[in-house]
Amino acid sequence: MKTPQDPVDAIIEQWATVRPDLDTAAMEVFGRVFRLARTMGDRMEKAYAPYGISRGEFDVLATLRRSDAPYTLSPRQLSATLMLTTGGMTGRLDKLERAGLLRRSPDPHDRRGLQVTLTDKGLRLIDEAVGAGLAVQTEALAHLDEERAGQLAALLRELLMGAGA
Repeated sequence: MKTPQDPVDAIIEQWATVRPDLDTAAMEVFGRVFRLARTMGDRMEKAYAPYGISRGEFDVLATLRRSDAPYTLSPRQLSATLMLTTGGMTGRLDKLERAGLLRRSPDPHDRRGLQVTLTDKGLRLIDEAVGAGLAVQTEALAHLDEERAGQLAALLRELLMGAGA
């Protein structure tokens, strides 16, 4: 039985025709990783849209939610976790604060610092949104059995660690 062809296979075949000297093994992997990331990113945006948040805003709320009660971190901790500049973080925090999903307050341990805390409304929203996002991800993995999905996760973990991420 022949393996189904995908768009990356067509690209690899084209390179083999015009540059048979190239080893395209890495392109076969990363071409698929990039396409999958883009496809799933679009699907995740659609999953979060009914909640009035983007993927980036979801990431902020989810990071606060994972920090456990009282769901509070400094803007610097959020920036470091999400690999964002403080300027990029400020814009997200402004929008989420206006929506009543989080609040900023003075840090009682650092007079110059702030704390960012998930509000009750933000907690309810992120708990619903994470379920919606997981449903989309689970659907995408549905054609792989549990063992193959586990193997894929392990291989991607190994690749990610080897890339220094």
